Amino acid sequence: MSEASQDKPDGEASWSDSRGWNKASGIIVPYLIERVPEFHSLTDLRQRGWNNPEGDKFFQLQRQRADQSSEKTARYFYQLMLRIGREIQAATGAFSIVNPASQQPEILDMCMAPGGFLQTALSFNPGSKALGFSLPISHGGHKILLPRRADVDLRFLDVTMLAADMGSPNIPVDHIDAEKFLPRQIDTSRVFDLVLCDGQVLRTHDRAPYREKREARRLTTVQLALGLEHLRSGGTMIVLLHKLEAWDTLCLVRLFTRFASIKLFKPIPGHAKRSSFYMVASCVQSQQPEALAAISKWKNIWNAATFAPDEKYWEEIRKGEEPVSDVLEEFGPELIKLGRKVWDVQAKALAQAPFIKQEGNQ
Repeated sequence: MSEASQDKPDGEASWSDSRGWNKASGIIVPYLIERVPEFHSLTDLRQRGWNNPEGDKFFQLQRQRADQSSEKTARYFYQLMLRIGREIQAATGAFSIVNPASQQPEILDMCMAPGGFLQTALSFNPGSKALGFSLPISHGGHKILLPRRADVDLRFLDVTMLAADMGSPNIPVDHIDAEKFLPRQIDTSRVFDLVLCDGQVLRTHDRAPYREKREARRLTTVQLALGLEHLRSGGTMIVLLHKLEAWDTLCLVRLFTRFASIKLFKPIPGHAKRSSFYMVASCVQSQQPEALAAISKWKNIWNAATFAPDEKYWEEIRKGEEPVSDVLEEFGPELIKLGRKVWDVQAKALAQAPFIKQEGNQ
């Protein structure tokens, strides 16, 4: 599920170490401010929010709400995801499976709880079946509110521990989590028509301290790698992302444009004031060389994030990285076209935020 988390300009939430993010940001942000009035406005509003303690209180309250495990909170987030799903469908048609690989369309939900997105997908595709993964409640996961049904294979597990699926079946015996890594969960030949990748690191997740700094990257790469690897050619992926202008996010969207048709959409419920948005990748050519290379890279990054020391880890992340200026020269105009509405929605929402309006009245 899309857990509320504080939007910050650095840290693992944007896949980058602060030095790398700040260096790239120093080029990307001025480029966009100069060319996109909506982004210029958003940048000013963000700065005002960061400078206002009331802004911190606002997002802190949202985080506390997301962390609560009450029945009322679970029901709220389930209904929220249903609303978001309907908005995405109305704007993009992403949940409707076209030309399925078999008579019974298949859906993969990498991080299912509370189940609102999967319920949306099933409702728009009668007769389909699904495989869904969800972190067990005992490990800090959220409650599943999707009613039990025969066409949904629900497996409670930590997807960041899918070592065999990620090409690392041989775990070092001295690894602190050696016994927690999982055997293969998805048959090598199995393909899905629609893949949902909207999982985020949960603060309530009980995990070893060594995982904290790399957990967001491990979760993102496992979702992307397995999602794309098991997507039929021509299928659709719905991916939750943050901060389109962040270097890693920008590069990911650019990558997908090379083998898929891309739409970016920012729902109003649950996302308007945040940097989060959804990438809908349709007509994905999952067997193209660039797609296969991306899968391999994500698996290598997951492996390094799980087993390697820092030097090797960052080396794997930055391997093959292009200069920021070159990427903007080639992809900048398309980035602006894709992102203008995303930035505009957030700017308008922040302008109406209580901590911004309060500041304006002083």
